[in-house]
Amino acid sequence: MSKEIENQESSSSLDTVKILLSLAVLIGSVVGYYVFQEMHPVVRVLGVVAGAAISMFILYQTSVGKSWFQYLTLAKREVRQVVWPTRPETVQMTLIVFVVVILIGIFLWLVDMFFLWAVKLLTGQGG
Repeated sequence: MSKEIENQESSSSLDTVKILLSLAVLIGSVVGYYVFQEMHPVVRVLGVVAGAAISMFILYQTSVGKSWFQYLTLAKREVRQVVWPTRPETVQMTLIVFVVVILIGIFLWLVDMFFLWAVKLLTGQGG
Protein backbone atom coordinates (compact mmCIF):
# COMPACT_ATOMS: atom_id res chain seq x y z
CA MET A 1 0.00 0.00 0.00
CA SER A 2 2.79 2.44 0.87
CA LYS A 3 4.58 1.67 -2.42
CA GLU A 4 1.44 2.69 -4.33
CA ILE A 5 1.33 5.98 -2.43
CA GLU A 6 5.03 6.56 -3.13
CA ASN A 7 4.51 5.82 -6.83
CA GLN A 8 1.57 8.22 -6.97
CA GLU A 9 3.56 10.95 -5.20
CA SER A 10 6.61 10.49 -7.43
CA SER A 11 4.47 10.41 -10.59
CA SER A 12 2.58 13.46 -9.34
CA SER A 13 5.79 15.43 -8.81
CA LEU A 14 7.13 14.19 -12.14
CA ASP A 15 3.88 15.27 -13.80
CA THR A 16 4.27 18.72 -12.27
CA VAL A 17 7.79 18.99 -13.66
CA LYS A 18 6.58 17.87 -17.10
CA ILE A 19 3.73 20.40 -17.06
CA LEU A 20 6.12 23.18 -16.09
CA LEU A 21 8.55 22.08 -18.81
CA SER A 22 5.73 22.05 -21.35
CA LEU A 23 4.71 25.55 -20.32
CA ALA A 24 8.34 26.73 -20.48
CA VAL A 25 8.74 25.35 -24.01
CA LEU A 26 5.54 27.04 -25.14
CA ILE A 27 6.49 30.39 -23.58
CA GLY A 28 10.02 30.04 -24.96
CA SER A 29 8.74 29.53 -28.49
CA VAL A 30 6.49 32.60 -28.26
CA VAL A 31 9.31 34.71 -26.80
CA GLY A 32 11.63 33.42 -29.53
CA TYR A 33 9.15 34.69 -32.12
CA TYR A 34 9.68 38.24 -30.86
CA VAL A 35 13.39 37.95 -30.08
CA PHE A 36 14.34 36.80 -33.59
CA GLN A 37 12.58 39.58 -35.47
CA GLU A 38 15.34 39.80 -38.08
CA MET A 39 14.54 36.29 -39.34
CA HIS A 40 11.98 35.57 -42.03
CA PRO A 41 8.39 35.51 -40.64
CA VAL A 42 7.76 32.01 -42.00
CA VAL A 43 10.71 30.66 -40.01
CA ARG A 44 9.47 32.42 -36.87
CA VAL A 45 5.95 31.04 -37.27
CA LEU A 46 7.30 27.55 -37.90
CA GLY A 47 9.34 27.91 -34.70
CA VAL A 48 6.19 28.74 -32.71
CA VAL A 49 4.29 25.85 -34.30
CA ALA A 50 7.15 23.46 -33.54
CA GLY A 51 7.36 24.76 -29.97
CA ALA A 52 3.62 24.27 -29.51
CA ALA A 53 3.84 20.73 -30.91
CA ILE A 54 6.74 19.84 -28.60
CA SER A 55 4.85 21.40 -25.70
CA MET A 56 1.75 19.31 -26.49
CA PHE A 57 3.88 16.18 -26.75
CA ILE A 58 5.40 16.82 -23.33
CA LEU A 59 1.98 17.62 -21.87
CA TYR A 60 0.56 14.38 -23.31
CA GLN A 61 3.10 12.42 -21.24
CA THR A 62 1.39 13.53 -18.00
CA SER A 63 -1.76 12.05 -16.50
CA VAL A 64 -3.49 15.43 -16.74
CA GLY A 65 -2.57 15.73 -20.42
CA LYS A 66 -3.81 12.22 -21.18
CA SER A 67 -7.14 12.96 -19.50
CA TRP A 68 -7.49 16.21 -21.51
CA PHE A 69 -6.77 14.45 -24.78
CA GLN A 70 -9.18 11.65 -23.86
CA TYR A 71 -11.84 14.28 -23.15
CA LEU A 72 -11.22 15.86 -26.56
CA THR A 73 -11.53 12.53 -28.36
CA LEU A 74 -14.80 11.78 -26.54
CA ALA A 75 -16.12 15.24 -27.42
CA LYS A 76 -15.17 14.66 -31.06
CA ARG A 77 -17.06 11.37 -31.01
CA GLU A 78 -20.13 13.12 -29.56
CA VAL A 79 -20.03 15.77 -32.29
CA ARG A 80 -20.13 13.03 -34.91
CA GLN A 81 -23.33 11.70 -33.33
CA VAL A 82 -25.16 15.03 -33.61
CA VAL A 83 -27.90 15.16 -36.23
CA TRP A 84 -27.19 18.41 -38.06
CA PRO A 85 -29.99 20.29 -39.85
CA THR A 86 -30.14 20.28 -43.62
CA ARG A 87 -29.44 23.41 -45.65
CA PRO A 88 -33.14 24.17 -46.32
CA GLU A 89 -33.92 23.79 -42.61
CA THR A 90 -31.09 26.15 -41.73
CA VAL A 91 -32.21 28.76 -44.28
CA GLN A 92 -35.82 28.49 -43.10
CA MET A 93 -34.90 28.92 -39.42
CA THR A 94 -32.61 31.86 -40.25
CA LEU A 95 -35.42 33.62 -42.12
CA ILE A 96 -37.80 32.98 -39.23
CA VAL A 97 -35.30 34.51 -36.82
CA PHE A 98 -34.90 37.59 -39.05
CA VAL A 99 -38.67 38.07 -39.32
CA VAL A 100 -39.19 37.68 -35.56
CA VAL A 101 -36.37 40.13 -34.79
CA ILE A 102 -37.88 42.72 -37.14
CA LEU A 103 -41.37 42.24 -35.66
CA ILE A 104 -40.10 42.52 -32.08
CA GLY A 105 -38.10 45.62 -33.06
CA ILE A 106 -41.23 47.27 -34.52
CA PHE A 107 -43.25 46.30 -31.43
CA LEU A 108 -40.65 47.78 -29.06
CA TRP A 109 -40.47 50.95 -31.18
CA LEU A 110 -44.25 51.34 -30.91
CA VAL A 111 -44.15 50.76 -27.14
CA ASP A 112 -41.38 53.35 -26.86
CA MET A 113 -43.42 55.86 -28.90
CA PHE A 114 -46.43 55.23 -26.66
CA PHE A 115 -44.39 55.84 -23.49
CA LEU A 116 -42.86 58.97 -25.01
CA TRP A 117 -46.34 60.26 -25.83
CA ALA A 118 -47.59 59.37 -22.32
CA VAL A 119 -44.67 61.11 -20.60
CA LYS A 120 -45.10 64.23 -22.70
CA LEU A 121 -48.80 64.25 -21.91
CA LEU A 122 -48.24 63.77 -18.16
CA THR A 123 -45.53 66.41 -17.93
CA GLY A 124 -47.42 68.96 -20.01
CA GLN A 125 -44.82 69.16 -22.74
CA GLY A 126 -47.04 67.72 -25.46
CA GLY A 127 -49.78 69.59 -27.32
